[in-house]
Amino acid sequence: MSVNVQKAALRKHLLEKRDATSAELRNISSKKIHLNLRQNTSFTNSQNIACYFPIGSEIDTSDIMLDILQQNKNLLLPKIINDNIEFYVVPNLEKLEKGSFEIMEPKDSCKKAAEINCVLIPTVGVSKAGIRLGYGKGYYDRFLSSTNAVKISLTYSKQIVKSIPSDSHDIKIDWIVTEDENIKIS
Repeated sequence: MSVNVQKAALRKHLLEKRDATSAELRNISSKKIHLNLRQNTSFTNSQNIACYFPIGSEIDTSDIMLDILQQNKNLLLPKIINDNIEFYVVPNLEKLEKGSFEIMEPKDSCKKAAEINCVLIPTVGVSKAGIRLGYGKGYYDRFLSSTNAVKISLTYSKQIVKSIPSDSHDIKIDWIVTEDENIKIS
């Protein structure tokens, strides 16, 4: 079975599991993940932080985004440009509009990020070896291959799996932050 077929099956299973979690439990877990993220010095020592606007059953990053702004740090959010992810500085959440895939993204008036210290990455599944499973479009892997920023996967504990089939183009992450812990990838 090819790696892509294996990934697709695992992705389907993990998304069903995540989607089946009650909104109330996801909300509680998202708040705990935010608290744990605030204990992570790779995050707290960063000035230019790339985040993502949540969709579906993803970790709710609303409080994280507001926290970044309240600390006078640069909040960077993604926009799909020519099949690639690019990050833009968002001075406040009113500078967002519906974009690709109906996801909120920076308006054209936002300037492209010159520097990124830390990237918070949406995650379908992840292994403790640092292999992340995304949605399968490769946007983040292409972007992550071109940055030296600290890579932090935000995910629910139950989305951590023993192993994820990987390709040579899959980029390892540096940290996994769940509602229970901060995990440093060695």
